[in-house]
Amino acid sequence: MRIISGTARGVALKTLAGTDVTRPTVARVKEGMFSAVQFMLPGARVLDAFAGSGQLGLEALSRGADSCVFLDESRAACAVVRENAAAARLLPKARVVQTSAGSFLAGCTDTFHLVLLDPPYRHDTVPAILPAVARVMAPGGVVLAETELGAPLPETCGTLQLVKQYRYGTVLVTKYEVRAEGGPL
Repeated sequence: MRIISGTARGVALKTLAGTDVTRPTVARVKEGMFSAVQFMLPGARVLDAFAGSGQLGLEALSRGADSCVFLDESRAACAVVRENAAAARLLPKARVVQTSAGSFLAGCTDTFHLVLLDPPYRHDTVPAILPAVARVMAPGGVVLAETELGAPLPETCGTLQLVKQYRYGTVLVTKYEVRAEGGPL
């Protein structure tokens, strides 16, 4: 697994052993995700809410995002994120927090331009966490959620509106955008 593009292009990333801890996003899915947001990345504040190895947030930083907060409940995963960020020379822009996404979002006062959600499959995590995510979105922000095909996802959630879905075999990437207050996108 490598960073695909940007200042850290080609940097190999470590992952945790075993799919019970993390499930790395495959390269073609990651490329599709970042093609959908490429023009909003420069200067963006990013949240990688289920970081695992940190590959999604690091890809965003490599492509020009200003900062990324990486969240994971696993101490080992947080250590791998820090190691990968250091290898990619992106550690100064990274903040790694060992906590659940729900706990972090409950007390968060920051806002984010891009939120990356890649939680464990088959737990309905995305619909459960979207209301908290909607509260921390900057105007014009985007949420990219990776789920299994057929996962139940809402069309709207607070100021978030589902605008597009991308299918990659059994993987579904759903793009939500922040609606203008009281109106359509």
